[in-house]
Amino acid sequence: MKKVKFSDITRFLRYDMWRRTNTEFTGFFQRLGYIIIRTIVLVIRGFGSKNLNDKAKSLTYSLIFAIVPILAMIVAVAKGFGVADVIEMQLNKSFLGDTGLVPTIMEMVDRYLETAQDGLFIGIGILILLWAVYSFFQSVEQAFNGIWNVRKSRSILHQLTTYIAIVVLIPVLIVCSAGINIFLQTTIESSFHVEALHQFFHTSGVKALQFAIVWMFFITMYIAIPNTKVRFLSALIPGVLMGTLFQLLQMLSVYLIAMLSRTSIVYGAFATLPILMTMLQYTSLLILIGAEMSYAIQNNEEFEYEQDLNSMSRRYKDFIMLYLLSVIIRRFEADEAPYTAHELAVRDHLPIRLVNRLLSRMVETGILREVYVEGEEERTYQPALDTHKISIGMVIERIECQGTEQFLQNPSEEMEQFWNRYTHIRQTHKTLDKVMVNEI
Repeated sequence: MKKVKFSDITRFLRYDMWRRTNTEFTGFFQRLGYIIIRTIVLVIRGFGSKNLNDKAKSLTYSLIFAIVPILAMIVAVAKGFGVADVIEMQLNKSFLGDTGLVPTIMEMVDRYLETAQDGLFIGIGILILLWAVYSFFQSVEQAFNGIWNVRKSRSILHQLTTYIAIVVLIPVLIVCSAGINIFLQTTIESSFHVEALHQFFHTSGVKALQFAIVWMFFITMYIAIPNTKVRFLSALIPGVLMGTLFQLLQMLSVYLIAMLSRTSIVYGAFATLPILMTMLQYTSLLILIGAEMSYAIQNNEEFEYEQDLNSMSRRYKDFIMLYLLSVIIRRFEADEAPYTAHELAVRDHLPIRLVNRLLSRMVETGILREVYVEGEEERTYQPALDTHKISIGMVIERIECQGTEQFLQNPSEEMEQFWNRYTHIRQTHKTLDKVMVNEI
């Protein structure tokens, strides 16, 4: 049996693993195994390259400043529904209840709401409250967009409506959770009369419900916050995993607070502050790692042949571009349904990132056009010109001339003359093999 070296493992993780597309795997478990390993590698790479630890620290401080305004809005909405007591009750059942800080926080919330209602000008306090909540959610969205490589944020109006909807839905979910808890407890008490069975099903049912609600919250967050379309499956796995770790982190924090009960005699409520700060920081880190995992799952195929694409020769890139164009033209001339980018990638086991990049270049240069099929989300591609006029030379010329030219502000006269001779030779010579550079 051949001994596996560390260098072989490194080479596999850096190169060989990415040199097979997902469509080449015939077995389900083989494909799943590759996807899992790739996802883990991408998350580890993203953790360092995207500075998730620093972003988590930044979100922690933002959350500390925004926690009172956010709770104030949640309580204000809950008071409108007449269920403010349920919110406080659920806070006491959470990690914060074990810290003994809930009464202090609720007192600060009440004062904040009183200040907002007694603003110097009508509505000025409410505007400050909304701005504090908006700023926090905006920082969260920016962190998520950075992970997803999304440069454009939502419009301000879209952001406001989304954030307000989240704040309104939170108390509704809390009340529903409390109602389901009561329902489960009543059902279990009436169904099981043996004390041991009653205790088991009561504890298990409530815990399962708590985990399910946290999972649903994390999944919704990974889908709704990034300014891009996130598939449900891409959010499901990190939502369940990070939601479970979040619950375990809460349990650990409760255990540590119990261990520090003696210390609290000396330090009072300050004994829980370091644990609270650590809890918030690791919660932020878990959220961002989950977002990175969601990105890695959805864009797993985008990193196929990554190292090879970065060092790809121009000739081979032109070859694949012309090949894709020939496939599209033959499909069009046969009067068959046009291909999508994904279908083209699957057809010849090509990396989807390269296919998308080459198709986009041909669309930008007017060689291809995108066609939207009704009822389908993916775009298809067809020739934008008469197929009998699409020559290799014309395609290469359009691709080479794509982009800006002669943008230098003060080129020398010699450079200008060289440019004029060069463009003239390109137009008049069918081949440049016999044209020497020193003769231009």
